[in-house]
Amino acid sequence: MPMNRPVVVGVDGSPSSLVAAEHAARAALLRSRPLHLVHGYLHPLGYGVPLSPYDLGVPAPSEESRTMVERTAADLADRWPGLDVEARQVAGGPGATIVEESRRADLVVVGSRGLGGFAGLLLGSVGAQVAAHAHCPALVVRPDEQPIDTDAPVLVGVDGSASSRVAVGYGAAEAALRDVPLVLVHVGPLDGDRPLPDEIEEAQAAYQAESVRLLAEASSVVRAERPELVVREHPIRATGAARGLIEASGTASLLVVGTRGRHGFTGLLLGSVSQAAIQHAHCPVLVAHPYDPPR
Repeated sequence: MPMNRPVVVGVDGSPSSLVAAEHAARAALLRSRPLHLVHGYLHPLGYGVPLSPYDLGVPAPSEESRTMVERTAADLADRWPGLDVEARQVAGGPGATIVEESRRADLVVVGSRGLGGFAGLLLGSVGAQVAAHAHCPALVVRPDEQPIDTDAPVLVGVDGSASSRVAVGYGAAEAALRDVPLVLVHVGPLDGDRPLPDEIEEAQAAYQAESVRLLAEASSVVRAERPELVVREHPIRATGAARGLIEASGTASLLVVGTRGRHGFTGLLLGSVSQAAIQHAHCPVLVAHPYDPPR
């Protein structure tokens, strides 16, 4: 992968985006990459104009937004010595702007809610758009009452799908960068999920064997590629894969999920488990989009 790919973070001055920018700064330093702060802004005429406002010419960003981006970049450079920061403003919707930037990025980072987001929503439209459509790994950061323990392990959901294999690779790379253990998690059903008592014991034994096999396969690949990494296998039981991963994320510094699991519909860009994890996890979530070739 080209070494000039930056870490890109969307900023709009909201508390959520400023928290995301802090995570992006740390990620850029860990990767020895530049950090690009990008603010996508819409035409001041807004919506409801009978012709495209951009037909009238690309608008200039407001002085207020320009000041916000420049101040954020300066603050990050002060707090993170050695960080190479660049700030840009791009005419266009914030989500579409970050998705386009992701074509040439090593990582894109977004907050869970930006300015104008509804307080009741756990994930705003920009975060959802980037998480679903990014052309590189996407980190979604939600502000939390408690600071994230950066020494906590990286957690990856394993289900044997091609998407989860990509997630395991990204998770191993993140754990190595952070110098923390990698915990591979497979979620099986709770005892009693099967309606017929005679079949419960046999079904549970089959699930347990499948869980052991999937985790062993994933960990053997990681250990072969990164023998220095501490890898733990963690089979758990929960009423659904999403709930199991969300509960386990409380002890992690990062949760890595694939874009689609074994039972995902081909047409969906992001599976239901990944969507639920992004909405409710107790730590930042990395969506393991494969890299697209840069344009």
